[in-house]
Formats: sequence, structure tokens, C-alpha cells
Amino acid sequence: MVEILAPAGSKDAFAAALQAGADAVYLGGKTFGARSSAANFSDGELKAVVETAHERGVKVYVTVNTLLKDTEMQDAFSFVSFLEEIGADAVIVQDRGLASLVKKELTIPLHASTQMGLHSKDDLLWAERIGFQRAILSRELSLAEIKELRKDTTIGLEVFVQGALCYAFSGQCLFSSVIGGRSGNRGMCAQPCRKQYSLGRETNYMLSTADLFCADALPELLAIGVDSVKIE
Repeated sequence: MVEILAPAGSKDAFAAALQAGADAVYLGGKTFGARSSAANFSDGELKAVVETAHERGVKVYVTVNTLLKDTEMQDAFSFVSFLEEIGADAVIVQDRGLASLVKKELTIPLHASTQMGLHSKDDLLWAERIGFQRAILSRELSLAEIKELRKDTTIGLEVFVQGALCYAFSGQCLFSSVIGGRSGNRGMCAQPCRKQYSLGRETNYMLSTADLFCADALPELLAIGVDSVKIE
């Protein structure tokens, strides 16, 4: 049975996900998450969330999915160690150095963030070799491409079925960083691609993509055999 994975970036969102019947939720702590503008959770709140979710039979995946500076690596690793202690079901990681360190020292399952840009057979075989249990696929992949990846690899596959599409591939964009000092790879994207721009006499949202909505594709995703469908 495919997992339904819902966002829980605040206490209200967490409660709504439980009420709606999600099989799992994903959320972030106060640091190292790609959604720094969300309410997010303190360490104490994370412990309570994991306990409450597990009482309902719901899994909790915690995001530690920004690129890290060398000076931050120890703090990030300590946070992941804490997540293991409180029983979080997986940690979602973008930084490859952190992933290698976690795999070497801890037992908490690793999920590869969509911001890793995993979109090919070789990418997924690498992720399996490193020790990831699941890959959150690039949002730009077609159903046919996802089907081929499922045939080629055994790693768990998580697919976004609703949410924003980035103008770059799965968040690999420096636009916000360059024009405003807010890097998407540090959880601070200001989404400048969503603004209007002028080219000659024309002014429109020329960089803004349509949002992803895959309700019609759910039967095919189930037939393909993806492990989790993710709501943003």
C-alpha cells in the first residue's frame, strides 16, 4: 500500500495531517531545514510530535535538508543524533557529507532530499550504495521516467503529487541568493521567480511555473509501485 505523506510545518498543520489520515508527516526543527520561514518545532516539541504521531501509527520524517557549512556539521550531526534518540522514523538530508557521517555513526534511516537532484538510474544506485533507504525524486520527472527508475532500482521512491514547481531543477537555483542573499539551498528562498518581470513592452510572470497537481496520475503511480506520494 502506498504511503500518503503530508506536510506538518506547524502544530496546526500537524493536527490537520493526523485528522486527515496521513500515513506519515514531514517537518523541520528550528535549524537546518529548507523551510526556515515555517513555524517549525523546538526539540521538545519534536519529541512530543513523534510520541503523538506514533500513538496514531503515523511516521515522522524530519528535514535536515540544507547544504551545510563546515562549521555547522557537528551541530547538524548532533541534531540528527537527537532525532534518533526520540525515535524519528527518518531524516531527510541534502548534504552528502552529513549523509555519509550519519550512515557511519547512526542507525536512523536516511531519505535523500529532492534537492539532491536524483533523477537517473546512476543517481539512485549511488544513493543505495551510500545507504539511503528512500529517494525523493526530482519533481520534473515524467511518469515514463519514474516507471523506468522503478524497474532499474530497489530503493524506496517518494514522488511529489502536489506543490510548487521550481524554475530550476528541484530547487537547484541561485537566483534568490544572487539578487537578495537568500539561498534556497540554505532554506531561505524568496521565490523571485514568482514575481512579474518586464521584457520590452511586456510585463508578466515569465519565470513562474504552474504548480504540480497529480491527482489524475495517482492510479498510474500506484501501478508503477512508488512507495510514497508526497503533498507539499
